[in-house]
Amino acid sequence: MKTLALILAGGRGSRLDILSKHRAKPSVPFGGKYRIIDFALSNCVNSHIYNVGVLTQYLPRSLNEHIGIGKAWDLDRQFGGVNILHPYTGRKGGWYQGTAHAVFRNLNYIEEIDSEYVIILSGDHIYKMDYAKLIDFHKAKEAELTIAVKKVPKSEAHQFGILDVNKDMRIIDFKEKPKEPPSDLASMGIYVFNKEVLVNKLKEFCTQENSDFGHHIIPQMIKNNKVFAYEFNGYWQDVGTVKSFWETNLALINSKAGIDLNDKSWPWHTNSITRSPARFGSSSKVKQSLICNGAVINGEVENSVISSGVRVEKGAFIKDSIIFNDTQIKTGAMVCKSIIDKEVVIGKKAKISSCSIQTKNFEQPEVIYGGLNLIGKRTVVPDNTLISGNCRIYPEVQEQDFNDKFIPSGSTIRPRD
Repeated sequence: MKTLALILAGGRGSRLDILSKHRAKPSVPFGGKYRIIDFALSNCVNSHIYNVGVLTQYLPRSLNEHIGIGKAWDLDRQFGGVNILHPYTGRKGGWYQGTAHAVFRNLNYIEEIDSEYVIILSGDHIYKMDYAKLIDFHKAKEAELTIAVKKVPKSEAHQFGILDVNKDMRIIDFKEKPKEPPSDLASMGIYVFNKEVLVNKLKEFCTQENSDFGHHIIPQMIKNNKVFAYEFNGYWQDVGTVKSFWETNLALINSKAGIDLNDKSWPWHTNSITRSPARFGSSSKVKQSLICNGAVINGEVENSVISSGVRVEKGAFIKDSIIFNDTQIKTGAMVCKSIIDKEVVIGKKAKISSCSIQTKNFEQPEVIYGGLNLIGKRTVVPDNTLISGNCRIYPEVQEQDFNDKFIPSGSTIRPRD
């Protein structure tokens, strides 16, 4: 199976708000020790695909450092392996303008790789998929393009690209986020092309800017080519919103979660720093949580994801929260229903929690609601500060940036300078 995988990992991820202010969405930490892109990369190597191109654009440094030469995924190979594909200037280069345009800008790379098929993936979904089965389906149908699809509730179908198929699973219609969906089959953003067909279509339809697979390539191919839908029935989550990111992380705590992080037959690889074992002090109490290496717990943790290097001091309490690497929760502090980024300090007896009277975030009401709080990277929350629900604290906010000890629901705080 000669297959090249292209992972689209250049998205800004604006719906993740301040979590993606200083990193690309696929580089956002997930599940305590992983990054979001680890799931697409692990699916590739577990499916025996060892030619992988990662297309980056927005704030790529964190993603570049994480992937490196691909050693963590067995992609540090003399022939094949992983390649980071950046936008470039000169010789008709430039910024990527749409999914198809991003692939078009890397035609020279695609043409140089010895492959029969090209599988195009999104770098910002959490799922387990054997791509070999998808490609076998593609070959059996003698398709020129196969789109992986998943059934979604009809009430949510308007949020996706929706496909209509005949009894043979050949696609007869495609609509991008339709007001009146023709079916409940949603595109997963996973495409398998015959390489020659992909190259020809890109040359034909991507000569102009703003070229997208959903708008410019797929609709005309349905009319003129053999395009089929592969129905996927496994676990798949789009973690592109703050709410879905929080919910999907906490769902991992449950032993019946849709994805098994302990599956030895399908290991989830990541590039993580070696840390000492997690340590629990005599005053610690931990209930139904994920605790990663290097964490030191002397307080209470309930239904939360605690990443590597986190320190929870005596008398501190954490519930329904996600705490990223190397954050400190000081003595007597309380953190509930929050996402706290890396290297944050939550001061002594500070309280970050939902409140009985909640106001949607004034600046981002469609993103931050339901009582969830976001605390940005390297923020320092002063001692005895009370932060109510639906608050956003930008990265690098320091003690002097807080004008008051009480931060009302719906507030946003930025660094003064």
